[in-house]
Amino acid sequence: MRAVFLGPPGAGKGTQAKFLEERYKACQVSTGEILRKAVREQTPLGRKAAKHIDKGKLVPDDLMVKLVAERLREEDCKKGFVLDGFPRTKAQADGLEAILRDVGSRLDCVFSIQVPRGIIIQRLAGRRTCKRCGTLYHVLFNPSKREGVCDRCGGELYQRDDDREETITARLDVYETQTAPLTDYYRKQGLLREIDGVGSVEEIRGRLFQALREIEA
Repeated sequence: MRAVFLGPPGAGKGTQAKFLEERYKACQVSTGEILRKAVREQTPLGRKAAKHIDKGKLVPDDLMVKLVAERLREEDCKKGFVLDGFPRTKAQADGLEAILRDVGSRLDCVFSIQVPRGIIIQRLAGRRTCKRCGTLYHVLFNPSKREGVCDRCGGELYQRDDDREETITARLDVYETQTAPLTDYYRKQGLLREIDGVGSVEEIRGRLFQALREIEA
């Protein structure tokens, strides 16, 4: 299985990608994890990426493509992969196509998880994180027993800057400008499967597996 997950921040891409990883024994490739690992290990590409990250800038497309290419050539990705967070732009999608062509491979499918903007904002703006142990809560869907206090360690809960509504709105604007057009890119290739991302994790997983059954039929 070689798949890509598209969808706005907070759509649940990582959760659903994990299910595919387990079902097909494929490696889940998160660009966030790739970046953190490369920067932490001070690889040549990681040092270049850090220069942009430290300035609060996006990592350029060509550098992201090189980082993903490096990851996909590792042994655990040879049997399959699930990409979460890449590609984000048309240039990155073209880069991924070139990577796969070089290794004699191709994508099996692209899943686009569809969630209305209002629900995304509700999901992300309600998140709270423990300052001490990092446990995640949600004021509506998974609240702590005592408001503002972590059930696990008693630490203080806070709202991260990137979970504030104004930041979420800006991220969604970027997504709609840069990444949403990729749905047409992959639809024209016959690879796109759109998944309704509203509902419980189990309901969304059921829709994902139904799409997989249609692909495999």
